[in-house]
Amino acid sequence: MHQVRLECYGVCMVRKKLLAAVLLSLLAACRPGGPLQLETIQTGSSLNSDHSVGTLATRFKPDDTLFVSVLTKGPGAGKIGVKWTYAGRLVSEDSRDVSYRDNAATEFHIKNSGGFPAGDYAVEVMIDGKSVATRPLKVEK
Repeated sequence: MHQVRLECYGVCMVRKKLLAAVLLSLLAACRPGGPLQLETIQTGSSLNSDHSVGTLATRFKPDDTLFVSVLTKGPGAGKIGVKWTYAGRLVSEDSRDVSYRDNAATEFHIKNSGGFPAGDYAVEVMIDGKSVATRPLKVEK
C-alpha cells in the first residue's frame, strides 16, 4: 500500500510539471513578439477614447494642450518616447514601455499653465531610442 502512494505521487508530479510547461508555453505565445512598428503619428488638440487624436492640428493657441498620438501596427513591445522642443531647445520629454497585441495608439501631451510662447515647436518620436518621426508645430496668438 505504501508503494502505491509513491507511484501515484511520481505520476502526479509528472502531470503537474507537464501541465505547468504547457501553460507557460501558452502564455508565451500570447505575449506580443517583435519590435513596435510605426504606422503614423498624429498631433492635435484633443483625444479620442482610444488615445488617437480627435482634432488633428499643427497650429495651436498658447493655452491649448498639445497632444501627439503614436499609432503602431500589429503586435509588438518596446519603448516609445517623445521630445518636445521650442525654437530648437528641449522643453519636455517622456517615454513609456508598452506591449500591444494589435494596432494601438500611445498618447503624450504637454500643457503650459502660463500659456505657450508663440513660435515654432516640434515633437520628435522615438521607438526603442531611435528617432522615427518629427512633426513641426506652431503656437500662434
